[in-house]
Amino acid sequence: MHGDAVTIAMAVIAIAVLVILIARFKLSPFVALTLTAIGLGIVSGVTPEHTVDAFAKGFGGALARTGPVVGLGALLGGILIGTGGADRIANAFIGTRPIYYAPWTVCAAALLIGMPHLFDVSFIMLAPLVYTVAKRTGSHLLYIGLPLAAGLYVSHGLLPPHPAPMLAVVAYHANTGLTLAYGLLIAIPTAVICGPLFTRVIRPYFGPAPDLNTGPVAASEPAANRPQVSLALSVTSVLIPPGLMLIGTMGMAYSVKGSLAYILFQSVNDPILSLLAAVIFAFFALGVRGGFTLVDVQKMASKGLGPLGVILLILGAGGGFKEMLSAIHLDVIIVHHTAGWAVNPLVLAWAIAALLRICVGSATVATVAASGIVAPLLLSHPGVSPELMVLATASGAVMLSHVNDSGFWLFKEYFQLTVAQTLRTWTLMLTLQSFVGLAGVLLLETVIR
Repeated sequence: MHGDAVTIAMAVIAIAVLVILIARFKLSPFVALTLTAIGLGIVSGVTPEHTVDAFAKGFGGALARTGPVVGLGALLGGILIGTGGADRIANAFIGTRPIYYAPWTVCAAALLIGMPHLFDVSFIMLAPLVYTVAKRTGSHLLYIGLPLAAGLYVSHGLLPPHPAPMLAVVAYHANTGLTLAYGLLIAIPTAVICGPLFTRVIRPYFGPAPDLNTGPVAASEPAANRPQVSLALSVTSVLIPPGLMLIGTMGMAYSVKGSLAYILFQSVNDPILSLLAAVIFAFFALGVRGGFTLVDVQKMASKGLGPLGVILLILGAGGGFKEMLSAIHLDVIIVHHTAGWAVNPLVLAWAIAALLRICVGSATVATVAASGIVAPLLLSHPGVSPELMVLATASGAVMLSHVNDSGFWLFKEYFQLTVAQTLRTWTLMLTLQSFVGLAGVLLLETVIR
């Protein structure tokens, strides 16, 4: 028992050191995760050689499935942005409708556009559109910008193929298509509550309106001499991955395991294959058919990969950290001592991820660390859905974004806000998203059971 207590204490200290390295010393999350993982292994008595081997094994294991999915999602996003497909979707949703509908249409467009995009890329791309709509309607910038951020972050936080949910899918051995299906059931009402409804409630407290003529971005205008891609094909490009995975999940449920039909549906359910199909479709339907040269489309796709370097390193290092927790047998200890706990593992996963997010500021790091700690609980709670564990962890990992989160400063600077304004809009919105996500997970659990 003493040995177990010491192992648990070392793991807790390692997580505390990780938080301090990132939050206090502003160390790169990749470097902090690597140092913490290797340090934990050596201090726990694992030989340096086996420590490095375990870290490398976890690094490679985390990226084996997550890396291709995230990469293909970024390629698809790059083509949508470069060809103007994302702009076509956004403008089709917004149009010239009355100002009352603006938060609803902006949030819906952001939820759809955000599915294949990283949050930062989507936000920067759509920020000029927010200024344009705010000017057109004569409204406060936050009246348009807050629902946009809500829609994008709900997709970013809950839905594969985004990095954090995808890594949790791998950690919990969840079904990607089923996770996406459950995620959509939670994401849509969450976007409505945290987007247009929250905007309506918080509107009297927005504070001074930013000057729309002096912001960091200009109002968007149609690009001169750029081909207009098809709206239908743009929407189809976005919907191919979730559509194929949902079809695959449903088909597998109603076909005989091992049959040809089951194998076909299983292939369709694979996120790598479904995203690859979407990338190929977008390459030709939006790129070549849209009047762009092959070289231009290739440049668009490659540009989408630009922001991925750091994210993939963090995901890999997080996998190494998770493997190190297994190397010191923390997973065995957790299963042994929590078999009789009355605490719902979904709530525990959410709480640990939320605490890490508040301390570290990175949703990806919070998801990585929390899933590594909580995943062993599934062995002692076999009735818990691994897909819901993914969504519970992902919901906790968006909790209370504040000054240690890059997204906080991105939102603040692009919309010319004070820190106080950002705290009572952006921070409250993501805190609400975290709680609504947990409520959705618990509600789904009661229905499934």
